[in-house]
Amino acid sequence: MAANGLMAASSEFLHRPVHPHFSFSSRTNQMVPLGFKGRISFIGNVKRCFPVVLSMAKSETFEEAGKSVAPGNGISIMVNGCSGKMGKAVIKAADSAGVNIVPTSFGSVEEAGQTVEVCGKEILVHGPTEREKVLSSVFEKYPELIVVDYTIPSAVNDNAELYGKVGVPFVMGTTGGDRTRLYKTVEESKIYAVISPQMGKQVVAFLAAMEIMSEQFPGAFAGYSLEVMESHQASKLDASGTAKAVISCFQKLGVSYDMDQIQLIRDPKQQIEVVGVPEEHVSGHAFHLYHLTSPDKTVSFEFQHNVCGRSIYAEGTVDAVLFLAKKIRSKAEKRIYNMIDVLREGNMR
Repeated sequence: MAANGLMAASSEFLHRPVHPHFSFSSRTNQMVPLGFKGRISFIGNVKRCFPVVLSMAKSETFEEAGKSVAPGNGISIMVNGCSGKMGKAVIKAADSAGVNIVPTSFGSVEEAGQTVEVCGKEILVHGPTEREKVLSSVFEKYPELIVVDYTIPSAVNDNAELYGKVGVPFVMGTTGGDRTRLYKTVEESKIYAVISPQMGKQVVAFLAAMEIMSEQFPGAFAGYSLEVMESHQASKLDASGTAKAVISCFQKLGVSYDMDQIQLIRDPKQQIEVVGVPEEHVSGHAFHLYHLTSPDKTVSFEFQHNVCGRSIYAEGTVDAVLFLAKKIRSKAEKRIYNMIDVLREGNMR
């Protein structure tokens, strides 16, 4: 990890903010000041891309894994929240991978009875009523069904309880809700599930690296101050789960920080003009910046990862589905997984 910036994936390029004290940050124009007492920003007027690849050892090749779970070979997914942009992105990614898409989904009261067309498939959206009956019927028809949940934070726990009651395994990509209650629900129902607030594989690798650092070097940043800024589309109501996870690592490293201090950027105008989000990705992006400063202000560290679009999350979700299907077929003793488990398996496409 570089002290002046880090990027989470080869497909996500770090626009390194120019700092007047960083002699190695070449520039031709002054940076655009943004918050943080005028010291840092997401990008400057000149963008430089520094890809950093994070890799993890593979336990087997994807071809080997495919012998037990080949895309499209009996696996079906029901995407709840299919009318949303994330839900549609997952359907497209799953369709490309050869996974069968069940033409049924759950949505809000307002969406009940609507038909959503994605990849030439018509998906009927059911409202909150008769959900158990509908899900049971779908599960009976598609015995290798896995539900993918990209709904809303307030629906997380009720949805998980429904999946547990019917006995349907699921991949939970929705953030928020009562996470303790969520895990308890899955444990008591004894169903298989992948639960992760972050489905981007490369971002998860970055988070894993942060976890390792915090475990091996506790207190390494004791006394340092932390400033966090995250920008997402205006429709994202809660603070980023990824940001919270990274902050938790910094706390283990000795940094004192309250989650309420996270600077949330949700105004499209500010995102374009100040943060530097491409206009075409204002409706779907995730820009994160973590800035650490030593007590005497002579040393600073920055960690940054910028994501435009939703493909990174959709592809990761499909990998989670294939991973979970393999665990179900092998009757694995462990039932609850996260994306780090998916990465460690090493069978990403």
